[in-house]
Formats: sequence, structure tokens, C-alpha cells
Amino acid sequence: MLRLMAITDNVRDGEVGLLRRASAAVQGGATCVQLRLKNVAARDLVRLAQELVSALDVPVIVNDRADVAIAAGAAGVHLGADDVPAASMRRIAPPGFIIGVSVGNEAELANVAPADYAGIGPMYATPSKDDAGIAMGATGFAALAKRAGIPAIAIGGINADNAREAIEAGAEGVAAISAIFGSADPADAARRIRSAIGI
Repeated sequence: MLRLMAITDNVRDGEVGLLRRASAAVQGGATCVQLRLKNVAARDLVRLAQELVSALDVPVIVNDRADVAIAAGAAGVHLGADDVPAASMRRIAPPGFIIGVSVGNEAELANVAPADYAGIGPMYATPSKDDAGIAMGATGFAALAKRAGIPAIAIGGINADNAREAIEAGAEGVAAISAIFGSADPADAARRIRSAIGI
């Protein structure tokens, strides 16, 4: 279900454009879409999430905002290191609600339980997140993935050329932002990453 997560970048082409790119990513083989828009008001974010949930036949996960995810009927939430702890979120989450957490170092492994997956990175250098930190490479990723004890999703600079290395380092799946949503052809970009990871 989370083998290829396509993460939204921005609304440079409007909400319709974002929805179109998300649909194309799914057509190309994305198995999950994460709605990540840092500077959008909650009311607009709920509406966008609802539209994605209605339009896509894959799980939609909302970045940071559990309230938005629940209100929109999304499949889950992805929590950063400074967000509500996964254990606290699990106590109030609806049944079957997916909880993902970001892990960028050993200290952040403490917040892993009882999440469903850990987004570990940045595996490679990435222009998509200003606060992503230093790339950890395959060796660093493998060490954190092994210690996480839950499915690990590689994130950070993932594209068709390096996605296979992430799987070989122990990733259950990969997440891509600019490689898919920044592409002129999100469907083809997703298709090439999916082929690279063997799904």
C-alpha cells in the first residue's frame, strides 16, 4: 500500500493543477498520495484533502495535520518530529487510521511506536525541504530502518535512478516529491520509479 508514496509540492498551477498531477501520479503507479502543503489555511487544506480522497483510488495521507486528515476522511496522517507524538495520536485516531512518523536520526526513533511506518531521511540531498538535514546515504538509512522495527519508507532526493538502492538498503517503499510532482509528466515519473523498485 505504501510502496510508492507521491508527496505533493505546491499549488503553483492552482488546486485543479495539483489534483491533475496527483491523479497522473496514481495513473503512473503511485500507491499512496501524501498531501503536504505548508502554507495553506486549514479550511482550504480540508477541501483539497476531500477532493483528493474523492478523486483517487489510493490512500491519501495528510502531512502534519491530523485534524485535517480526520475531517477530510483521509486514510491517515504523517507526523513530523515536532508534531503530536504517534502514541498520543493513536489514542484518539479512528480505527484503521494510518500514522506515519519522520525519522532523521537515532533520537527520533523514540517516537516510532506505535506508528505504522517511518519516513526515514533524507537519504539523498533534496531541494524539496529546507530543514531536511544532511543526506544520510544508504548506510545511514539502513541502520535507522533496521532499528525502527516498522516498515521504513525512504525519502529525500528519491528518483528513478536511486530508488532501487533504497529498497536494497531495507526500505519497504520510497517517497518522492520533486521527482514526481515537479515533473512535466508525473505519470511517467511515477511509472519509472515504480519500475525501479520492482512493483
